[in-house]
Amino acid sequence: MAVEICVKAAAGAPGILGDCPFCQRVLLTLEEKGIEYKQHLISFDAKPQWFLEVNPEGKVPVIKFGDGEWISDSDVIVGKLEEKYPNPSLSAPPEVSSVGSKIFPTFVKFLLSKDASDGTEQALLDELKALDEHLKTKVGPYVNGGNICAVDLSLAPKLYHLDVTLGHFKGWTIPQSLTHVHKYKELLYSRESFKKTQAAKEHVIAGWAPKVNA
Repeated sequence: MAVEICVKAAAGAPGILGDCPFCQRVLLTLEEKGIEYKQHLISFDAKPQWFLEVNPEGKVPVIKFGDGEWISDSDVIVGKLEEKYPNPSLSAPPEVSSVGSKIFPTFVKFLLSKDASDGTEQALLDELKALDEHLKTKVGPYVNGGNICAVDLSLAPKLYHLDVTLGHFKGWTIPQSLTHVHKYKELLYSRESFKKTQAAKEHVIAGWAPKVNA
């Protein structure tokens, strides 16, 4: 079954993988499952006509299996991949499925905040502490124990964006006291699947700059 996926190209560099964490999540899933795929880089500055015809909303990621329809939404796509390619299993049991799920929205609020006293930094710290606590109590080293799962593959790109953008725009880093989070990030970032699918730091910064500077 031929798998095709459309992902974001880097701003100003249409031939290079861009900074979408949801695209990377799907690419990580494909890599971890060992699925061969054809990748289309979609430039947001000039979305190709064929892409808009099959996907009028113009959002990425979208995926197609064989001659089927294009499917959007990373949650839906990851579910379909698990269904069609069950081995190796990346599904997470319900009790860990929401671990770290609030980190990304709280990170974005803090990143875009212009008021140091609005509580957004503390909200992010609370979420990161909760992740640290979960990792500490689990047999580890991943969210669901010894094997990587869909929750880890969703968190990895988001933690990477958090690291790169908060470091660049706010000079902020995750406190060293959250040792389990730091070990977890290093573990995720060192995987071959991550190295192969990550956007370069400068493209992550360029992708967020318009929102931060708005």
